[in-house]
Amino acid sequence: MERKMERNAPALPQSLALPEAVKLVEVGPRDGLQNEARHVSAAVKIELVDRLSAAGFANIEAASFVSPKWVPQMADGAEVMGAIARRAGTVYSALTPNMKGFEAALAAEAGEVVIFGAASEAFSQRNINCSVAESIARFEPVAAAAKAAGLRLRASISCALGCPYEGDIALEKVADVVARMRDLGCDEIDIADTIGVGTPLRTQAVMEAAASVFPRERLAGHFHDTYGQALPNILASLQAGIRIFHASVAGLGGCPYAKGASGNVATEDLLYMLHGMGIHTGVDLDQVIQAGAFISEAIGRPYGSRVGKALLERGRRQECV
Repeated sequence: MERKMERNAPALPQSLALPEAVKLVEVGPRDGLQNEARHVSAAVKIELVDRLSAAGFANIEAASFVSPKWVPQMADGAEVMGAIARRAGTVYSALTPNMKGFEAALAAEAGEVVIFGAASEAFSQRNINCSVAESIARFEPVAAAAKAAGLRLRASISCALGCPYEGDIALEKVADVVARMRDLGCDEIDIADTIGVGTPLRTQAVMEAAASVFPRERLAGHFHDTYGQALPNILASLQAGIRIFHASVAGLGGCPYAKGASGNVATEDLLYMLHGMGIHTGVDLDQVIQAGAFISEAIGRPYGSRVGKALLERGRRQECV
């Protein structure tokens, strides 16, 4: 039977060869923990970052300098950044929504500041009560200050593959927001499937739209696994030439403005897939599994990585032999 083309998926160029290596950005300490209702101590966050550093990540989102009124879980960002054991070669990122947040991130010696916007007008209005264009304009002083200070500047574009209020997002809207972030001087731009509704052909189409206005090698994929599509979408992104991906240890995370959205793709699951394909990451899977088990126990949640659970169970069975 002939398979119908995915809805809204245009014809795509021939897939690019798979890479020998990719860069992984570990977002668990920030994006993964920020919505936890139960307080997570600074000591636990510090140990989590240190465990992830030791595992070999090139980039870790370690803190968020936002108002504690809105994100109380991240109120200890300065304490965390000041106490982590920094690994040479690892960039420690911080989310900075305004100049006050930027100044705090600078004082905390963040190596990269992260700004954010949405591809969806409806999501932008519900999230921060302004239009997409207005939200990006607010970041102009932050972007200028980051470049003046010699810091890396990264932008994250939420709801690039779908919005809980607006539904499908037109490709030209994604390209427009990417271009606006490019014009701020961003070194890297994340294409985020915030509610996890993307599927492979649509993902490739969105990545091609983004790559039409920004260097493909500096685009990143950030996928949530609400519908179990994160790994297929990452494979589709690899085939589209994307070489940077975000993941969260133990699959932590979610979105407070998108009811029902589950966590980010589990780092352990992504590592297992990439290593099984012979793609180099520089990250030690066993150490990430131990970090995932640690944070899951510390916050009282079931371990959210299928690979982590399977390999831990296999290890326990071998110990009993």
